[in-house]
Amino acid sequence: MKAWRRTLGGVAAVLIAAAGLGLCADAPQQSLDAIHSALYAGEADRALSLLRSFEQAGTEPAEALNLECRVRLTLRQWDPALQACEQAVRLDPQNPSYHSWLGRALGKKAEKASFISAISLGKRVRTEFEEAVRLSPRSADTLIDLGDFYIEAPGFMGGGAEKAASVAAQLDALDPSAAAQLRGRIAEAHKDYGTAEREFRHAVAVALHPAVRWATLASFLERRQRWDEMETAVRSCDGAAQRDSRATVALYDCAGVLIDARRDPQAAAKMLEEYLSSSSKTDEAPAFEALVRLAKLEDDLGDTAAAKRDRSAALALAHEYSAAQETRRH
Repeated sequence: MKAWRRTLGGVAAVLIAAAGLGLCADAPQQSLDAIHSALYAGEADRALSLLRSFEQAGTEPAEALNLECRVRLTLRQWDPALQACEQAVRLDPQNPSYHSWLGRALGKKAEKASFISAISLGKRVRTEFEEAVRLSPRSADTLIDLGDFYIEAPGFMGGGAEKAASVAAQLDALDPSAAAQLRGRIAEAHKDYGTAEREFRHAVAVALHPAVRWATLASFLERRQRWDEMETAVRSCDGAAQRDSRATVALYDCAGVLIDARRDPQAAAKMLEEYLSSSSKTDEAPAFEALVRLAKLEDDLGDTAAAKRDRSAALALAHEYSAAQETRRH
């Protein structure tokens, strides 16, 4: 995004423009709310258009930059996402959420980087997640990010099972289900599959939103190639999501488990359709990405008309999304 002007002249110009347009004092917050809504709905093109308008209005940019980072992450545009998140942190270094999102953007960049670059980026990921926890030590979300990093990163990047276990202990008082899930991941990383399964099942049992934890358990069972039990977990995930409007993202996740396992494409397609029709979509599972997945399933099931329709719908939401552009050529 362009540099944001903070001069008196710039402020005066904004006030004059706002008066001419008849904007009220809470217009910036209304604009941010609209961008949030577009982001959660998977309307990437609309979100970016609103962000451009927000920039042109000359209002406070930190949250807008963070939102741009999140939109770019859904589009898998790692470099622009990273740039926007870095700017947000520079403008508001005391906001723990901005550090978390910068850590996530750095992590995505590291996944595609050379080995040497990935080491440097990985250390920056750790720094950002640790800073987010320092700023907000009782936030389960920041602790989950840090715990996941400690599991996945090698020791020379600052990772380690002992560090992850310490985060799990902190999570016990904040989110017992997340703590159990983290312990399950630690056990699985050490190939202690019995303990891992017990922890994942405990995470389901104590969760406020068990559908999401059923998805994790189903994914674990898929990795262990325990197909019948995996499908049972997926059905439980589906049923729990139907009863919990705040957990519909689990439908997307469990559809992904079936897709990865090459099992029951009809059920996977149905769950994606239900997710897309829900009113509580999230940028964790962008609607345009769900549409692309659904179109691929529809092709496999022989419904080419539906596949074409859903590809077009994905492009209408996010014309810059490369996977949707690829499907257009097929």
